[in-house]
Amino acid sequence: MAMLYEEIASASLKRGYHTLVATTHDDPDRERENGDVLLQRRVDGLVLTTARTDGGFSQDLADKGIPHVLALRTYGDSSAAVGDDRLGGYLATRHLIDLGHRRIALIAGPSYASSALGRRAGYEEALREAGLPVDETLIIPSSFSMESGEDAGQHLLGLASRPTAVFAVNDNTAIGFLAAVQRAGLRVPEDLSIVGYNDIPLASRLAVPLTTVRVTFDAIAATAVDQLIDLIAGVPASTRTFAPTLIPRRTTVRAT
Repeated sequence: MAMLYEEIASASLKRGYHTLVATTHDDPDRERENGDVLLQRRVDGLVLTTARTDGGFSQDLADKGIPHVLALRTYGDSSAAVGDDRLGGYLATRHLIDLGHRRIALIAGPSYASSALGRRAGYEEALREAGLPVDETLIIPSSFSMESGEDAGQHLLGLASRPTAVFAVNDNTAIGFLAAVQRAGLRVPEDLSIVGYNDIPLASRLAVPLTTVRVTFDAIAATAVDQLIDLIAGVPASTRTFAPTLIPRRTTVRAT
């Protein structure tokens, strides 16, 4: 999120606008409270990165006709700038399948986020395409935090038949999973392969650089800002989707 916020601020400044950032920790009550405070201060519009599948605050904004754009996640008819999460989930899982892995777990993220749901859909599509079963015991709900990735890792590593590879919904959960692997006395990629998502700067600088799916945060941010400025001017804006890219590094190897 910090990477996206920086890109939004940069893109806004180029268009003659200034940004204020309010963090919510994915808490819908805090999102509504912070949004209301910003609107009371008469901001021109809002970019939300916290859209939920139940609508919530983004639906309130749509109902009131307040200019807003969603970034990274979608909901309803609100304009959005997002990555193709289904494609990204497919690319990550297909990469592991092509390396010969057949028992692939998913640290799935929260069910209220369209991004997590899209990545799960891509994971399941790749498995089915390869003739592999979608094993619900290998799909572990999580948040987007390192702590939840570590918790998911402890669960997966405790299975009687543990996976040989893992796709984590984002790089934070992947890093948490790596901590669980180290605590268990195992090694990546010798004992397990793992793919993350987003390609945050830390991913390439880990002791074992993380294979991940790169999201074009700069393009998403610039598009969200352009969409919002159009909406402020009364010009309709449509949702735009950007393709992610698989970045193979050293946390994935051929299954033995």
